[in-house]
Amino acid sequence: MASSSPASAAARKRALTEQRFSELTPALSPEVVKALRRGGFRRCTPVQAATIPLLLSHKDVAVDAATGSGKTLAFVVPVVEMLRRLPSPPKPHQVLGIIISPTRELSSQIYNVAQPFFATLKGVSSILLVGGLDIKAELQKVEEEGANILVGTPGKLFDIMERLDTLEYKNLEILILDEADRLLDMGFQKQITSIISKLPKLRRTGLFSATQTEAVEELAKAGLRNPVRVQVKTEVKPSSKDAVQQDLGLSKTPLGLRLEYMICEASKKSSQLVDFLVRNTGKKIMVYFATCACVDYWAVVLPMLNLLKGSPIIPYHGKMKQGPREKALASFSALSSGILVCTDVAARGLDIPHVDLIVQYDPPQDPNVFIHRAGRTARYDQEGDAIVFLLPTEDTYVEFLKLRGVPLMERECSTDIVDIVPQIRAAALEDRNIMEKGLRAFVSFVRSYKEHHCSYIFRWKGLEIGKLAMEYGLLQIPSMPEVKHNSLSLKGFIPIGNVNFTQIKYKDKTREKQRQKVLKRKAEELAQEPQIEEKRKPREKPPTRKQTGKQRQTVQTKEDMDELTQEYRLLKKLKRGVIDEDEYEKLTGFGDSDGGGSSEDDAAGKEKGKERRSKEQKKLKQRGGRARGTRKFEGDSKMKSKRR
Repeated sequence: MASSSPASAAARKRALTEQRFSELTPALSPEVVKALRRGGFRRCTPVQAATIPLLLSHKDVAVDAATGSGKTLAFVVPVVEMLRRLPSPPKPHQVLGIIISPTRELSSQIYNVAQPFFATLKGVSSILLVGGLDIKAELQKVEEEGANILVGTPGKLFDIMERLDTLEYKNLEILILDEADRLLDMGFQKQITSIISKLPKLRRTGLFSATQTEAVEELAKAGLRNPVRVQVKTEVKPSSKDAVQQDLGLSKTPLGLRLEYMICEASKKSSQLVDFLVRNTGKKIMVYFATCACVDYWAVVLPMLNLLKGSPIIPYHGKMKQGPREKALASFSALSSGILVCTDVAARGLDIPHVDLIVQYDPPQDPNVFIHRAGRTARYDQEGDAIVFLLPTEDTYVEFLKLRGVPLMERECSTDIVDIVPQIRAAALEDRNIMEKGLRAFVSFVRSYKEHHCSYIFRWKGLEIGKLAMEYGLLQIPSMPEVKHNSLSLKGFIPIGNVNFTQIKYKDKTREKQRQKVLKRKAEELAQEPQIEEKRKPREKPPTRKQTGKQRQTVQTKEDMDELTQEYRLLKKLKRGVIDEDEYEKLTGFGDSDGGGSSEDDAAGKEKGKERRSKEQKKLKQRGGRARGTRKFEGDSKMKSKRR
């Protein structure tokens, strides 16, 4: 075990202070000290030595400390001590302490860690309130039995507090918000605000987080009264083997944690992962993937590979039902060696014993989660290793993390790896389940990559789709908008010829039988559909709206102006001799366009035409002048209105 090595002993020495729990000021009660000793806790970590005295001295605290530094005991001990000092036991429905954390697993873990300490309180009851359980049964239990300490997730606590009027909060002593930044990231701000609004202002409040964000700062302003800031960081100095490296200064990582990175091509990434897992056989390993679909896929693929046969591989992600999730976590916790393939649902707060190695196969979308993932190992006083796999285009992520106080050392890719892609593709050809899971995992990964917070490092349009598809062992590149509508590189993909992908069957005979039934039904429905050619419907004219008087006047004015312009042009042509008088009369409507009638009528018509033409010429000149003047006036008006 890591704890027995000299390096682990050194890590233990550095992780703990000389301050003993029994010597803290204000002093802890003998019962609490005994409970700490039974749990193997004699000396404080830095965060415990700083935080416990402050809370017991009636100070609010905002704590920023590295993951795995002992934050849980830093708030559980003060909660118990403050309730022990009450002059009389509380009433059953009198709430004195509330501990809120973002996930079911973390809430359950806190509750279990706190039980030995809660047991020292006489006449004080506690309850765990998390999602996934029967709300009616919980409401009935709380209403009938009451509770003095509430531990749970914000959603369930908010629900209970909204529905039940039997619980009293006016005498609340202490409120704890654990993993505060995650509480806000997960969208619980509304619930947290509502919960705080129901609590008395004269209380103690503790805000605990491994990363202090702007949202956490805002929450601290709203929920804490003149808080004391507690910031615990570790000093990292180069070891003998890293003597060439410069001093890395302050770090947010646990002291016993060694962080590495490996840069490899996308098409070789999965083979490098398997090689790395084989080289660390016998260790307890957590492998992080980007999405639930990726976890589902690799949880099926990895166990079937020849190199990993016999290794326990357990999937764990947020879309699993509560029962299987708890079972998976309990199974992995009980193992001395094995592999947990998981998403970020296992990144925060979970205290899984004796994890030796963390593998971040896909870097997290949020860079703040990076250290939380790595912090599942090297917890409290142990040592551990963590590695992140990066593509060549992602190499600047290393410098980015270093600037954030997370230094990494490079690890070279193995040169003698076994290519696992042919084995995955062969399995996909034999089982439709593997083929479909691979396609879903691939699509979900690309879409997850688009959501990276560090989009200037993780540029999804720079993804080499062809090589990425080979990494997943795909038989074909899926038809997805991200690939269709963008010029992403398909270089490196080796297509499989002469394969009808629709004919690939499920290995599970029940699923295949069901698929065949569905295909048969669809074929029958298609055959029964009448083949009628649809006649083209004439385009419907849009309904015309009734015009207003002003609109009609505008239209009429435009028509008059057009007619006037046309007549003016014809008059000019007549003067220039381009047309004769007969043509002019026909075009302007003064003559008889039909050409019928007697010679007398023609003579009279011509005479009248001359008179009318003479009058019309005068009118045209007058109207033309007025029209041109009008247009000039309108233009001037528009210019004035624009200036205004």
